[in-house]
Amino acid sequence: MSFFDGIAPVSFQGADSTSDLAFRHYDPDELVMGKRMEDHLRFTCAWWHSFAWPGGDPFGGQTFQRPWFKEDDLAAAKVKADAAFDLFDILGVPFFCFHDADIRPEADSFAATARNLAEMVDYIGEKMETSKTKLLWGTANLFTHRRFMSGAATNPDPDVFAWSAATVKTCMDATMKLGGQNYVLWGGREGYETLLNTDLTREAEQAGAFLSKVVEYKHKIGFKGAILIEPKPQEPTKHQYDYDVATVYGFLKRFGLENEVQVNIEQGHAILAGHSFEHELAMAASLGIFGSIDMNRNDYQSGWDTDQFPDNPREATLAYYEVLRAGGFTTGGTNFDAKLRRQSLDPIDLVAAHVGGMDVCARGLKAAAAMLSDGVLEDARAARYAGWTTPEAQAMLGQSLDQIHDAVVTADPRPEPRSGRQESLENVVSRYI
Repeated sequence: MSFFDGIAPVSFQGADSTSDLAFRHYDPDELVMGKRMEDHLRFTCAWWHSFAWPGGDPFGGQTFQRPWFKEDDLAAAKVKADAAFDLFDILGVPFFCFHDADIRPEADSFAATARNLAEMVDYIGEKMETSKTKLLWGTANLFTHRRFMSGAATNPDPDVFAWSAATVKTCMDATMKLGGQNYVLWGGREGYETLLNTDLTREAEQAGAFLSKVVEYKHKIGFKGAILIEPKPQEPTKHQYDYDVATVYGFLKRFGLENEVQVNIEQGHAILAGHSFEHELAMAASLGIFGSIDMNRNDYQSGWDTDQFPDNPREATLAYYEVLRAGGFTTGGTNFDAKLRRQSLDPIDLVAAHVGGMDVCARGLKAAAAMLSDGVLEDARAARYAGWTTPEAQAMLGQSLDQIHDAVVTADPRPEPRSGRQESLENVVSRYI
């Protein structure tokens, strides 16, 4: 018996549909800027929030009752995998992603846990043979178990560093075996709680050495996908070293990895860092490290990462505008790193949440594509910086302060400020949504 018994595959029915389980805006085959919508968005279902999360929060425990919630049980892990692929088929998503801990039970030794992972990778591989859904990326959970309470790569205990490195090796092997297109590292506890017991220099060197080993192993095994880092500023630690896109770029430059590693940017993490999602996307594109996105949202009345499904078309429009300006996804995609509310108990809730999120993203993509095609924002941007296109302005960038000073004295310019037209441009965005 399927966990999703009685729920039919979701289909596109158009904007007038009244069904809770129908796409109103997401039509996989609709052409947007000459490309299928499915190929633009590359939707991805996250194994951890959809199937591993028990429905708890900082103030209360498990609320979900799932038939696969049994620890140290490979049979239950396979039931979970069956349910996952049933959901993938219902939604018609082209990709999924996972942590090792999501798909395999923990055993009493590293070797036994690795054997569990290998068995589940084989099982999932068999499921993939009869499914359209492929692996976007894999990753290692280096933050939940108590051994990682002081970090993984940055841990003061070298045995934890070694355990973490060995775990990543097995997860990269698993990702490659399943045909994954990326490998993600999220330093969930790579940071500090207090400077009173922290050596910042030592921990940075450990993190740099760890990532360098990941890149080296990627090339050794011939993995063709991208290595991605996912920035996050805080929670669970007081300060995390991968605070935001710019911080990650500085870290990559420090260790000579800026041409080897890209970023996977999450909407909720951008907000926690004091940025907008579109800011982080634009920054990554500007720095040449844009890779993939985790699509979700935070509750703006809460000060923590609530990981809710997206429901704001304007936010989605601004995000996909930057994705399109960056050239769109290559190996990356739109991963729903989002979870149900702990009162949403039923299988249908999980389907409906994804349907709504996919529709919001589709609306955002279409609006963003229309804005970009019409060129109204790009024309305004070009007009604002038009003065810098002259030969004299370009030459000034290569001149000394003395030369610029002398030119100003000779020419005696009288610059007057010009309006940035922010409100008018915000109105433009509103017209497309």
